Amino acid sequence: MSHAVIFDVDGTLVDTNYLHAVTWWEAFHQHDHTVAMAAIHRAIGMGSDKLLDHLLPDSRDRDEDDAMRAAHRSLYAQYWTRLRPFDHAADLLRKCSKAGSTVVLASSAAATEMRALRAALDAEDAIDFATSSSDVAESKPAPDIVQAALDQAEVDPGDAVFVGDTVWDAEACGRAGVRCVGVLSGGIPETDLVEAGAVRVYADVAHLLREFDGSPLAR
Repeated sequence: MSHAVIFDVDGTLVDTNYLHAVTWWEAFHQHDHTVAMAAIHRAIGMGSDKLLDHLLPDSRDRDEDDAMRAAHRSLYAQYWTRLRPFDHAADLLRKCSKAGSTVVLASSAAATEMRALRAALDAEDAIDFATSSSDVAESKPAPDIVQAALDQAEVDPGDAVFVGDTVWDAEACGRAGVRCVGVLSGGIPETDLVEAGAVRVYADVAHLLREFDGSPLAR
C-alpha cells in the first residue's frame, strides 16, 4: 500500500520563521503599519493574502497590499543564499524515502522561493514531489496545499502523515483528514499545536529522526 510523508518547509525543515517575521515587520513599517513582532511570528505559515488580513486592520488601504508583499519578497530574498536547514533535516527526508514512503514538500512559499529552500535542503535525491502557493487556490489554513500533496503522491488522507510547525499546518491537515505531527522548531508552543490538532509533537526534525521507528512517520 502506498504511503506518503508530507513536509512543511519553513520552520520545519529550514530555519526561516524569524527571518520571515522580521522582513514582514520591515515591510509593514515601510507602509506605516506598526505590528508587534510576536503577532507576526504567530501568523507565519499563512499565505501572504491571509497573513495581511489577519494582522492588518480591515480599514487599511488595500491598494498597498501588493506593495507590502513585494517589499517582503525583496527583503527576504536577500537571505536566500544564506538559508540553513535544521540539523538532520535532509537525513529525515532520506530516512522516509528509504522506508518506502513518498516524500512531498508542501509549502506556502512561491515557486521561486521554493527553489531557494530546496537548494538549502540539498536533499533532491529524497524528494519525490513538491507543492507551492503557485499550485493552489487558497493557502493554509485552507487544506488546498495538503490536498495537492495527496494528489501528487496519489494516496488517500489516511495513508499520509504531515510534519509541520504551526497551528495553520495542523488546521489545514484537520480539514484534509491527514494526521499532523508537530515540531517546535518554528517557535510555536506544544500546547498550541496539540489544540490545533497535532497528534504528536517533537522538539525538531532531529528528535523526530531519533524517534522515527516509534513515530507516526514509520509505516
